[in-house]
Amino acid sequence: MAATEQVILVDENDNPTGTAEKLQAHREGLCHRAFSVFIFCNGLLLLQQRAKEKYHSPGLWTNTCCSHPRPGEEIVSAGQRRLQEEMGLQVALAAVGRFHYIAHFNNGLIENEVDHVLIGTINQQIIIPNSTEVAAYRWISIAELQKELNDTPQIFTPWLKYALEIVEKRLSH
Repeated sequence: MAATEQVILVDENDNPTGTAEKLQAHREGLCHRAFSVFIFCNGLLLLQQRAKEKYHSPGLWTNTCCSHPRPGEEIVSAGQRRLQEEMGLQVALAAVGRFHYIAHFNNGLIENEVDHVLIGTINQQIIIPNSTEVAAYRWISIAELQKELNDTPQIFTPWLKYALEIVEKRLSH
């Protein structure tokens, strides 16, 4: 993580209020904009296991990719950029909703984010992830993921269940 990477500070309604250095925002629990990408192939969801070197939630399973837009960067463009950087995928994405959540981590960092949920579809399951970002990946059905989230919530990132609710509402329409 670059020490000078900036995030967009927002209120709980996603109205921009300024910018801050990313680690500062997580140390101080400043509300900022984020996104979570969900990629599907043949009805299965692509999950990633976060790299062990991540500054929070290392080794936990989560949606396909997540990050923060840069100041002046649109959400969908940011999602496409990070999807390419983390998973090596170029995919058209659609914004399907957003939610606000707060999570505290054992290392003292705090996620206080308005998280935009983005979805996309690919037609092959061969992925070449960036090993500095991603420890592993796997394909899973929504039903299997729901069972795992209920049975072993500790192996997943705290935002996944909230983002998944938005994805499920979109898929049911």
